[in-house]
Amino acid sequence: MRLSGRATIPRIIGRFVVPALFAAVFAAPLWFMVVGSLRPAGLPPPRTLEILPPEPTLAAYARLPELIPLFRYLANSALVVALAVPLTVVVASLTGFGLRLLAPTARRRVVLGLLAVLLVPATAVWATRFELFRLAGVVDTYVPLLAPAVLAGNPFLVLLYAWSFGGVPESQLQAARLEGAGWLTVWRRVALPQVRPATLAVAVLAFTFHWANFIDPLLYLHSGDRYTYPLGLQFLRLLNPTDWPLLMAGCVVATVPCVLVFLLAQRILLHDDPLAALRSGGRS
Repeated sequence: MRLSGRATIPRIIGRFVVPALFAAVFAAPLWFMVVGSLRPAGLPPPRTLEILPPEPTLAAYARLPELIPLFRYLANSALVVALAVPLTVVVASLTGFGLRLLAPTARRRVVLGLLAVLLVPATAVWATRFELFRLAGVVDTYVPLLAPAVLAGNPFLVLLYAWSFGGVPESQLQAARLEGAGWLTVWRRVALPQVRPATLAVAVLAFTFHWANFIDPLLYLHSGDRYTYPLGLQFLRLLNPTDWPLLMAGCVVATVPCVLVFLLAQRILLHDDPLAALRSGGRS
């Protein structure tokens, strides 16, 4: 049965127009940063919507390494992310799987406890955490930056995994146990492959948090050769607070990795074979 023209118009609006409007709203700040970074040095941000500056130039990007050790800061941030993201995924998934195995009454109590932890503001524990890390002698190292990953990053990530593992049939878990598999083997071979969307979501959220983390490096890092890129952006703002194209170029460099990780995760999630998605992404 063919749909009439009146029936197709709302469908087209709901399927294409509305998502395009939402995408435009989220992409507008990114485009504003890119356009602002292409303006000549010394020009203020545009007062009206600007598709491209009158004389676009990449001079701001060339000046970034001259003012701050750009590549060292990027390498430090990449090192923290490379260690923190796998840790977060492993700890959050193990904790969420353990929560899935609890009895319903105990599970509800743990969930309420995690929700209570979510209500605690981060500023309330800064002083206590700093004192603990100072007594442990790990200030000015990457250990305080990796500590959130060892604690699963955020209770929300644990709850996300617990909710996802709830969709794994109990019969599969018990069948694996009857075959002699331990709970770690059941987690790795039975449960974890079935919650791939949750794993991708946790990995993207962990990457974004650790890549953009500014407060922890500011509190715990004192040596300049250990600074991460968010601190570099702060120093760039202090060195040249009125050079808007330079500041926008620094923001673009900070944002591009997060956008690429999000697009890669979306491509893998929508593809039937993650390895094939990665191979096709490398050829494109």
